Amino acid sequence: MTKILSAVAWPYANGPRHLGHVAGFGVPSDVFSRYMRMAGHDVLMVSGSDEHGTPILVLADKDGVTPQELVDKHHSTIAHELAGLGCSYDLYTRTTTANHYSVAQELFRQVHANGYMIEQTTRGAISPSTGRTLPDRYIEGTCPICGYAEARGDQCDNCGNQLEPTDLIDPKSKINGETPEFIETQHFFLDLPALADSLREWLEGREASGTWRPNVIKFSLNILDDIRPRAMTRDIDWGIPVPLEGWEDQPAKRLYVWFDAVIGYLSASIEWARRIGEPERWREWWVQGAVPDAQDSYYFMGKDNITFHSQIWPAELLAYAGRGTRGGEPGPFGVLNLPTEVVSSEYLTMEGKQFSSSRGHVIYIRDVLERYGPDPIRYFICAAGPENQDSNFTWAEFVQRNNSELVAGWGNLVNRTGAMIAKNFGEIPKPGTLEPVDEAVRAATLKAFDTVGDLLANQRIKAAINEAMRAVGDVNKYVTDTEPFKLKGDDQRERLATVLHTLIQCVSDLNTILAPFLPHAANRVHAFIGGEGEFIPMPHIEEVNGLDAGDRDRTYPIITGEYSATPRWESRPVTVGAPIAKPTGVFVKLDEAVVEEELERLEQS
Repeated sequence: MTKILSAVAWPYANGPRHLGHVAGFGVPSDVFSRYMRMAGHDVLMVSGSDEHGTPILVLADKDGVTPQELVDKHHSTIAHELAGLGCSYDLYTRTTTANHYSVAQELFRQVHANGYMIEQTTRGAISPSTGRTLPDRYIEGTCPICGYAEARGDQCDNCGNQLEPTDLIDPKSKINGETPEFIETQHFFLDLPALADSLREWLEGREASGTWRPNVIKFSLNILDDIRPRAMTRDIDWGIPVPLEGWEDQPAKRLYVWFDAVIGYLSASIEWARRIGEPERWREWWVQGAVPDAQDSYYFMGKDNITFHSQIWPAELLAYAGRGTRGGEPGPFGVLNLPTEVVSSEYLTMEGKQFSSSRGHVIYIRDVLERYGPDPIRYFICAAGPENQDSNFTWAEFVQRNNSELVAGWGNLVNRTGAMIAKNFGEIPKPGTLEPVDEAVRAATLKAFDTVGDLLANQRIKAAINEAMRAVGDVNKYVTDTEPFKLKGDDQRERLATVLHTLIQCVSDLNTILAPFLPHAANRVHAFIGGEGEFIPMPHIEEVNGLDAGDRDRTYPIITGEYSATPRWESRPVTVGAPIAKPTGVFVKLDEAVVEEELERLEQS
């Protein structure tokens, strides 16, 4: 058994999530985590809402509310969306908890004590009209390295190089288009050059493992070529105070949102342990040598966040442990594990254009869940998502995949198997002697456990669901070949029982194989084929109070769940004599008119 940390990107709490967001982090991480639990590993899946930074201030001003009121609203929305999607978090929390503040400040203090936080005078960007600090990502201009016209003040997405706002040619504010003013200000910088050798050694080790997606490891190694100190504090009054004498009482100095956001993986793990009454248990996934089991950690995100997970976060962990050229000692948390793999997806577009909430070119998860339920959208993301290259969502393909693959393929197999058993026996029949055709389809289904499982363990979700659906096709062909609907006479009843028993055993196994992708449907299929209780555990929303003096009176929603009853990744014999009633449809066929309706909604938004 391996301790698996499934660290899922923290959605920014500036609004509801759209399809492009969850295609990169939400569904892939859940499919992986569910499979690893089924494979017998001890999984801790954590995340939460990222609630700090200037964009929250800008939006709060626009809406006429406080930043806390704004993030309270959006955190609740996002949590309900992700729970509705079936994302099986052990804990989905938020960064405005006293627990998170404490953990983030602990890391900062030790990194500073080890000498990797260096104080420098720099030039900060200010909005001339408001006097407010402009975050790096809210400044755009031309990249001085490659000439890309829409480079941001922290990095160029075209060439991948790290930038500062002052590097940009003709910088402009994304908020109002004005040219920012640059003033001198004091900040702490993470001394990345002092950690570069350790970062390169780690990354080259990951490259040698051959498990990282090629685009991720190549990008991660390339950004080391232009490594420089990076500011980890900001001139802003919304965020975590800088925990040093002379700084913590300054109302306009806070930790950089990207310094504290990645620490959320650790703070959420600590909060989870505290909430289950075992406050030190988080160490089993995080601290080297804390348990005899292997410890692996997988970080799921979109490609725009690679640099923060393959450079900034590992650098923070190395600095906390004193593993750079400046030396140092680990803090109270100990030597914390670096990521085993950074699992980054590419971009998803919609109808050939980038998602844009401001321009109305968007499909929110809450809307697609309300109109179509979780199964079709989870299936689309798994089968056609941006796993290793950019992909495009169209309503026509969404409807086509739902109708021809989910409904006509898997759903039809379940329905006709259940209907034939209900009509002819009313219960799962006892089989007779298996013929070669029966043994062949059973062997093919059993083989799918190994094939699909190996792909899921390596986060190859698209290939895995294709193999699972190939196995569905094999069983549908078995129905065609054996023609059980023609086995009518008394002399053929034993053969009919054998075919239908083989069929429902294959359906049961395929339901197990498809459960990580389609957990909601898996529970329905389980009931259709005579199973009792919940087959695969689902997450739920729970209203909780903060754990510390600073927020014990505050109530907010989290996502959590009890997943110990997760079924094993293996075939389990169906129960002869279990009653089978005629099933209703597993999936809903969508009218072709959905395509036109949704395209009209886009035009009107």
